Amino acid sequence: MITFPKLLQHFPKLYIRILVLLTLVMLTITLWPASKPKNPPDATTKTLDLTPKLLIENTQATLQPLPIIHPEKWTSVTVKSGDSLSTLFQRVGLSAQDVYQVSQATKKTKALSPLFPGDTLDFLIKNERLDKVRLIKTPLLQTIVQRKDGTNYTVETITRKPDIEPRFVQGIIKSSLFVDGQNAGLSQKKLMQLATIFGWDIDFALDIRGNDQFALIYEEKYLDDALIGEGDILAAQFINRGKIFNAIRHSDGNYYSPQGYSMRKAFLRSPVDFFRISSKYNPNRKHPVLKTVRPHRGVDYAAATGTPIKASGDGKVTWRGTKGGYGRTIIIQHAGIYTTLYAHMSKYNSKVKKGSRVKQGQVIGYIGSSGLATGPHLHYEFRTNGVHKNPLKVKLPNAEPLNKEQMEEFKPVAKTIIELLEAYQLGSPLASI
Repeated sequence: MITFPKLLQHFPKLYIRILVLLTLVMLTITLWPASKPKNPPDATTKTLDLTPKLLIENTQATLQPLPIIHPEKWTSVTVKSGDSLSTLFQRVGLSAQDVYQVSQATKKTKALSPLFPGDTLDFLIKNERLDKVRLIKTPLLQTIVQRKDGTNYTVETITRKPDIEPRFVQGIIKSSLFVDGQNAGLSQKKLMQLATIFGWDIDFALDIRGNDQFALIYEEKYLDDALIGEGDILAAQFINRGKIFNAIRHSDGNYYSPQGYSMRKAFLRSPVDFFRISSKYNPNRKHPVLKTVRPHRGVDYAAATGTPIKASGDGKVTWRGTKGGYGRTIIIQHAGIYTTLYAHMSKYNSKVKKGSRVKQGQVIGYIGSSGLATGPHLHYEFRTNGVHKNPLKVKLPNAEPLNKEQMEEFKPVAKTIIELLEAYQLGSPLASI
């Protein structure tokens, strides 16, 4: 048997040395421990050590398209005369069962009633089933009836508040308050409110003169940057024949002078809104029917038959009936010492009887030509302790002024808003009130 040492004897010594050297090299490579990195990365480093491939994959994930959200498709139906909830539901293909379920859900709140011609009812139908019913009552108020589960519905009322911004308007009377006010940008409603505020001090049929001036600040209501309506008049000024009248709205909703006196008097200057004066107070007037000199102790307001007549002040009706040449007449007692008479009516307000208590501005009857009258008009008389006074010139007693406590609240507000009004008139409005 030939052993390994003997086998080596047959190889040249040079070959043996090379073989030994190669063996040592191989053993060194095999047995040498794996080298460790000098700075092993921690957990944070690993998350940030992204390869280009990972960065590309992460970017692609971020840029995935968003899911498409389709807008709800509502069906709208306009309410017509004679429509009911049943006919409206039938018009969009819904059943009597749908009507019953929605009616039961809204039974207590009456959210969908009453409906008026011109109202719009919106329906959202999904998979041939009613999902929502919506009634937009005003831009600020809407009601939504929504399916909750199965046959159950919930009722939600959504109320929005408008943004309020002040608006300033001023003008000069050239023709009339109505014409020049509209030319200045005021609505008919705002003109009526302005006339009502100053109506106790100024007779807009007789007292207005050319170059009289008016100015006011009132609220405008905006929703989503769109004008949706008008609010209250905050302050107003009227210059009549050189005399300045200022009015400021108080928190009680009434208007007062800067000194706290009510703009509202105990009596209206005129008991009729739209009229012309056909005959003034005249103790020596010749009667147009009897053709004799007979004192005319009142004022005649000519207007169309049926024009409303208002009580000029709070009081109690002491007479309601035909009174000789006065025709259909009402007499009102005020505060014990004043009486007002309204004659030649075509008819009375059915709710006003003898003994009734009436409020200032309440309609008590309608203009006509009953009794001795040549045409439709109101004959109006004003008496103090039984003595006739000229209704156009009598000094009307004021309503109650603000008390001391109310003035503490009102005075700084009045001062600020008058300053704002003056600033607007000068063309440099203050930043805020």
